[in-house]
Amino acid sequence: MKTTNKRTSRRAALAGALLAGLLAAPVAQAQTALGGAPAAAAPTGPWTLQAAIDYALAHNLNVRQSQLSAQNNKAVLTQSKAALLPTLNLNGTQTWNYGRNVNPLTYEYENQTIRSNNFSAQSQLVLFQGFQLRNTIKRNDLDYEASLRDIDKARNDLALNVASAYLQLLLSEELIKSNQSRVASSQAQVARTQILLKAGSVAESNLLDSQSQLASDESNVITATNQRDIARLNLVQLLNLDGSAAATFQVDAPQLADPDAEAPYALDLNQTFETAAGTLPEIKAAELRVQSARRGIDLARGGYYPRLSLFGSVVTGFSSSGTSRVLTGDSTATVLPVYQYDPLNPGGTPTLTNFAVVGPTQANYKFLPSGFFDQLSDNVGRTVQFALTIPVLNGLQVRTGVQRAIINEEANRLRAEQARLTLRQSIEQAYVDARAAQQQYAAAKRQVAALTLSQRNAEIRFNNGLLNGTDYNIAKNNLTFAESNRIQAKYSFIFRRKVLDFYQGKPLTL
Repeated sequence: MKTTNKRTSRRAALAGALLAGLLAAPVAQAQTALGGAPAAAAPTGPWTLQAAIDYALAHNLNVRQSQLSAQNNKAVLTQSKAALLPTLNLNGTQTWNYGRNVNPLTYEYENQTIRSNNFSAQSQLVLFQGFQLRNTIKRNDLDYEASLRDIDKARNDLALNVASAYLQLLLSEELIKSNQSRVASSQAQVARTQILLKAGSVAESNLLDSQSQLASDESNVITATNQRDIARLNLVQLLNLDGSAAATFQVDAPQLADPDAEAPYALDLNQTFETAAGTLPEIKAAELRVQSARRGIDLARGGYYPRLSLFGSVVTGFSSSGTSRVLTGDSTATVLPVYQYDPLNPGGTPTLTNFAVVGPTQANYKFLPSGFFDQLSDNVGRTVQFALTIPVLNGLQVRTGVQRAIINEEANRLRAEQARLTLRQSIEQAYVDARAAQQQYAAAKRQVAALTLSQRNAEIRFNNGLLNGTDYNIAKNNLTFAESNRIQAKYSFIFRRKVLDFYQGKPLTL
């Protein structure tokens, strides 16, 4: 009994290790041929792998978040392009002044309530700024392109995660079938042992051992069923299915060729790496971010250059105290009397004569409040200004910014090299794992064949009372363990090969 429990624990541990290995596969280095297709509808029948991938790509939240991030970078790029355009702002104010205040138009002190309006239009255009505006555009364009590659990477990761969960579910289903066949065999063995016990051919302990083995096999079925339910839940969560669709979720189980049905798996690792490095979005994104960091250096160095701007404004205003002189249309003549001086008496008083002089007429006028639009027209003022700023000393901010930009460029270059190194290591690891899984399958298949004969021989001896129940259960459990190894090696090889196919740009299909 202890031996049986130990075997069961080993099978559960091995199945768990395979699940962890599949989910920890280098899913980040796979290329997908799927584009931005419309939202896929849930199929009515069993789900194929392609249908599961299409649906996940259309409904997964991580992919949507990557898309929103790219849209944000696009908005930043648009804003940086708009920075090349001149700015234009319109301003208007309305003010009431009470008591003694300065008239904003006549600049005289007046003791009255004055309502005034000021209107202005201001525009500014940067003529030169050390090429910072154009370098900002180029940097933001590279960042936007990198974010598009991030979307592709998120889609690739999701596609391989779905494939991993899909194959894990198929593996669990096959393990259930294998364990159910063991249960059927154990039930038949119990029935035979009961007959032999009644006939007196075997001892009662044989029946107890057979019943113990049956209970162990039934427990294995329950364990495999639980693993199947977990794998199914993982896949449903990746697809982001609602409750009704998840309740009826089933996968299509295609006929998969055995690993030993083909020649030993061989692959040109260098060619696969070059193909993957030229097509995988994460490699391209890393290279784009290196270029973006280099533009960041040029952008920071632009702070050393002078800045030249053109500024223009138009202002006008209105005041309720504003007046204008208006002619009344009347005129007044001036009459001046004529006096005569005695030349012989220069210091005497002049004598009024009977003559008079009529002066020119003077036009009459009065001051009236000026109209609103008349004042706006009369008070227009214009300004044109060139502003030149030459940086001399600003707390070493520009120099520090350049140094930080250089460090950032070096960091991004190292990330790009690390991405390529990780890709090469992932390809090599996936290839070694695929070869090992193929060889393990072949060995497990031969082991199953040998243990099948051994188990049949043990069953015959057990039925004839020549073998005790413990040894018989050990032989049967050895066969179960070998069969489990064979199935798991098969699916491990299939997944690793699909990962390598993805590296080579092939579609992800079963």
